[in-house]
Amino acid sequence: MDGMDVRRGGVAANIAYGLGVLGQGPVLVGGAGADFGDYRLRLKEHGVDTEAVLVSATRQTARFLCLTDQDMNQIAAFYPGAMSEAADIRLRAVAESVGGLDLVLVSPNDPGAMVTHTEECRELGIPFAADPSQQLASLSGQQTRGLVEGAAWLFTNEYEAALVRERTGWSEQQVLERVGAWVITLGAQGVRVARRGAEPEVVPAVPCAAPVDPTGVGDAFRAGFLAGLAQQLSTGAAARLGCALATTALGFTGPQEYAITSERLSQALASAYGGAAVVEAAPVLERMR
Repeated sequence: MDGMDVRRGGVAANIAYGLGVLGQGPVLVGGAGADFGDYRLRLKEHGVDTEAVLVSATRQTARFLCLTDQDMNQIAAFYPGAMSEAADIRLRAVAESVGGLDLVLVSPNDPGAMVTHTEECRELGIPFAADPSQQLASLSGQQTRGLVEGAAWLFTNEYEAALVRERTGWSEQQVLERVGAWVITLGAQGVRVARRGAEPEVVPAVPCAAPVDPTGVGDAFRAGFLAGLAQQLSTGAAARLGCALATTALGFTGPQEYAITSERLSQALASAYGGAAVVEAAPVLERMR
């Protein structure tokens, strides 16, 4: 090992950070340890509502340990810690406290919490997006089917897409019959958005001149994409915004270290997609912190 960096992370927090930077006022839901104090303050400073975070009295915040080589390949280990208590959080109470929820993104978490929160969304009539990613290896077929069924959006990369098909026993077409849309990130090739009965929409990536760290790049994409949806952008425009934010994150070490302004994001969009992409992203750019 040439060195070690300690960075703030966590999938939900990474996505919330990106949404906060983009001025969307996200609500973070999850379990954290007694060591969450400084992290909470930093997230709040970037526009994230952290009141729904359950702070454990006995466990530390989850830890993700990752080795990255020069080709951006990664080997990781994970300590769940306080994440194991996330199933104790009730979305009904969260929704009531903030005056309603527009969309719940069910990201990698304690498997029981993922199942519980997805079921709550169905019961409460709250649209939800399924983002099982790293937890697919820990989920049973029944659990995976339960997370995917009825999702407004399903997020995976190509490898995870194959795992979804394997775990559920469904073909791609059968998955598409059960979700509103399937968003598959393709790395340097961009992203593909597939819907039942329609041709997939493919959006190329924004080139990165000097990649630094791939950790959290997919989370940054999700933040940009969801910010676009929140401001009523088209799916293609939301994907372009997500790709621009993902490439920005790729240029920094750590998933929440990227600095972004509306001017810089506009430049990234214009260089990759042309001036029209900046115009269509205006509802998000105007809200940026």
